[in-house]
Amino acid sequence: MTQSTLDNLSREDRRFPPPDDLAAHANVTADAYDHAEKDRLGFWAEAASRLTWATEPKTVLDDSRAPFYRWFPDGELNVSYNCIDRHVEAGNGDRVAIHWVGEPLDTGSNEHRRDLTYAQLKDEVSRAANALISLGVQDGDRVAIYMPMIPEAVIAMQACARIGAVHTVVFGGFSAEALAARIEDCQAKVVITSDGGYRRGAPAALKPAVDEAVTKVGGAVEHVVVVRRTGQDVTWNDDVDVWWHDVVDSQSTEHEPQPFNAEHPLFVMYTSGTTGKPKGILHTTGGYLTQASWTHHAVFDLKPETDVYWCTADVGWITGHSYIAYGPLANGVSQVLYEGTPDSPERGRWWKIIQDLKVTIFYTAPTAIRACMKQGDAIPGGFDLTSLRILGSVGEPINPEAYVWYRRVIGGDRAPVVDTWWQTETGAIMISPLPGVTHGKPGSAMTPLPGISADVVDDKGESVPNGSGGYLVVTEPWPSMLRTIWGDDDRYVDTYWSMFKATEDRAAFYFAGDGAKKDEDGDLWVLGRVDDVMNVSGHRLSTTEIESALVSHPAVAESAVVGATDVDTGQAVVAFVILKEGVDAEGIERKLSDHVRSEIGPIAKPREIMIVPELPKTRSGKIMRRLLRDVAEKRDVGDTTTLADASIMQLISAGQSTNTGD
Repeated sequence: MTQSTLDNLSREDRRFPPPDDLAAHANVTADAYDHAEKDRLGFWAEAASRLTWATEPKTVLDDSRAPFYRWFPDGELNVSYNCIDRHVEAGNGDRVAIHWVGEPLDTGSNEHRRDLTYAQLKDEVSRAANALISLGVQDGDRVAIYMPMIPEAVIAMQACARIGAVHTVVFGGFSAEALAARIEDCQAKVVITSDGGYRRGAPAALKPAVDEAVTKVGGAVEHVVVVRRTGQDVTWNDDVDVWWHDVVDSQSTEHEPQPFNAEHPLFVMYTSGTTGKPKGILHTTGGYLTQASWTHHAVFDLKPETDVYWCTADVGWITGHSYIAYGPLANGVSQVLYEGTPDSPERGRWWKIIQDLKVTIFYTAPTAIRACMKQGDAIPGGFDLTSLRILGSVGEPINPEAYVWYRRVIGGDRAPVVDTWWQTETGAIMISPLPGVTHGKPGSAMTPLPGISADVVDDKGESVPNGSGGYLVVTEPWPSMLRTIWGDDDRYVDTYWSMFKATEDRAAFYFAGDGAKKDEDGDLWVLGRVDDVMNVSGHRLSTTEIESALVSHPAVAESAVVGATDVDTGQAVVAFVILKEGVDAEGIERKLSDHVRSEIGPIAKPREIMIVPELPKTRSGKIMRRLLRDVAEKRDVGDTTTLADASIMQLISAGQSTNTGD
């Protein structure tokens, strides 16, 4: 960024106060902010006391080797014990831990539906832990997990944590080449996979990608453990391959979890979309579980005795780690695990699951929310969603109109929306409303959570005033922070701590690439990657704000905006728009251009608007704006291998854009 701030264009005046009953019984009140401000480390020590420690930590934070911070470094605990055993010992073994729903409709055979209680989960995880030990896995060894959304994925993660093995979960949509790069980087000894999983009504194979990846990495992988899910035929190598049911089911259900130091590595999570050498984010044990557990308890106002919680993320992403595999289980709640997509085998599948299982807390991505908006109100309107009391948003900034639709249609105008900002690197939620404290403001992540110090700064690291934009930084260490990049400490420092180095007055700031603005109230609006900022006639504009303006038009379901080179203005706004079903497209480009002008101003008016059937997205739902820039600048479209559907780019490239003129 060549200027110190981003132009602050849009304004949001709508406010939604916390429901009276929720506020009266909220887990966390406004006092938490005061407590954390007065004694930040004391606040996190208290949060850590929610866990069960084999050795209680006396030190909260060791900052002697900053930015290689260590949290609770003299404490010892076992993550799996905290997530499972202690709930059984407390008398909650009969509580359902996981309501699993497979993608195919339940046929009554239980093939696509399972409930696992905490007692049953303890038995399954103990068997899996014993099986890994029988295969020669020891604490510190790495295990790669490449699986669909089935219970065995969570069981495998917990089994690794139980024995101190470091897991790396690779999203099942990644290619064999991507899987091989991750296996090789962390030197995984064992790979756990399945024959396949169901996606959009058909079995999708996984084992062939593992076979190819294992070949690419030579002899590093000693065993491949395969869960039978779909019954597909698989190629088999008796020297390496072993069925899950053969190696796990015969094991004892007795396994004593051993405590590990709080800084013992828990998992390596590779950031999505990497090219070249993979970037493995290392998270450790005590600090990570402290913040994942506390934020899940606080941000979702969790009542484990009565709530049914559902996060729709895949365990291949950090959200699936912190808010499926670890945080919710540490808090002893019943949660939903769903294998499939929102609209297969029928539209409204999500809403049917919420109705049938009486889900009370629902956490999903803005991309999914906008896809549901595109279908209209009638589909969710056909289901009873009155059980919902908290709605969450994760993965990217949520535009105000999607926020309002989510609250109105899914939440019945009574369930507050918590718009959460965090990253793979942060490990847990950093910025979010507290549902019993904060007035919701559509599109804003609001303020840092208690115990978190974050700010928006200019190029020099100075805090920007309200009404201005800049770089989103974290100014103090936090418990669930990444510890390094696996095998590359120098890259860790260069990537996250070099832009705002330490001075005589302060430590280095953490910065991982997001821009943000402070509105007139001082609340934070995350504007996405600073790489996606456009410079139009000297004005630095956020793609997020213009996309939000487009989606606020009643005809628009979703949009993506990029900056394209322009001889007159430096860059010009080019918009790609998906219309809602049934919308008359006649003259719509001009209407949308005028709408952006009225919502934001002439400077943000798109030079071109292209109506498209879909946007190029990865399997995790991230829009690949790089490819859209190729189209906008009329270049050959770049690598599309990470897209969920590469054919979309052919349709977009063949389409006709409309120059909206002046």
